[in-house]
This record gives sequence, structure tokens and C-alpha cells, in this order.
Amino acid sequence: MAVTRTFSIIKPDATKRNLTGAVTKMLEDAGLRVVASKRIHMSREQAEGFYAVHKDRPFFGELVDFMMSEPVVVQVLEGEDAVKRNRDIMGATNPAEADDGTIRKEYALSIGENTVHGSDSEENAKIEIDYFFDEDEIVG
Repeated sequence: MAVTRTFSIIKPDATKRNLTGAVTKMLEDAGLRVVASKRIHMSREQAEGFYAVHKDRPFFGELVDFMMSEPVVVQVLEGEDAVKRNRDIMGATNPAEADDGTIRKEYALSIGENTVHGSDSEENAKIEIDYFFDEDEIVG
């Protein structure tokens, strides 16, 4: 397997509950290395742009408001098959369906407040990383 990168967000429901360290530890324990990380308060423009793929969905406005409600931690993760590894440790979107030992099983409050976001492909990981990070901010 090749070492690749993926993108992760520790969402407002987790930062509000002071879970940034606990979530990051689970990512690192799963073999992912944080090569860039910053805590930001997402603007409406950032949230709408990032989630533009969902703009015609009925939950779009609620999602944007949620992502602006508290700070988030955006991260670039690196490791072997990073996208898959990250998605495995995140668990199912619905925490009720997530496997034991996954981030969402341990920490998510609901399907909407599900603690983390992770890229779903290497192509999207690159787009999402570039959305929040300049190349010189990635210092792996």
C-alpha cells in the first residue's frame, strides 16, 4: 500500500465537548499521522463552498449553520491507504450503525452531529485539502 493523504474535520459537536484530543488520538492510533491541523471558525462562505455539492438537498441550510456554530479542526492526515483507513476509524455516518471502537460509535450524538468528516476518495481528499490548506502549511 502507498502512503497517501486524506482530509478530516473534527466537527462543532466534538470541539464544543472538548474532544479534539480524543478524536485525534483515535486517528493516530489507527495509523494516521496529522501533517497539518488548524482550529478555525468556519465562515458562511467557507461552509457553503465546502458543502456546495449538497446545495440542492433539504438539509443544506441546517448543515451550513451547524458547521458555523462552533469552531472546527481541519486536518490533513497521512498514512497507508489514508482515505480508507480514516473512513474505517470514523465508522458509519449513523452512529447507531457504527462499529464498536469507531469515532462515531464512541462520540457522535446523532446522524447530524456525528463528530467527524472524512474525504470519500483520493480525488476529493485533494480538493478538500486544497480548500483549507496552502501547500506550505502541510509539514509532514
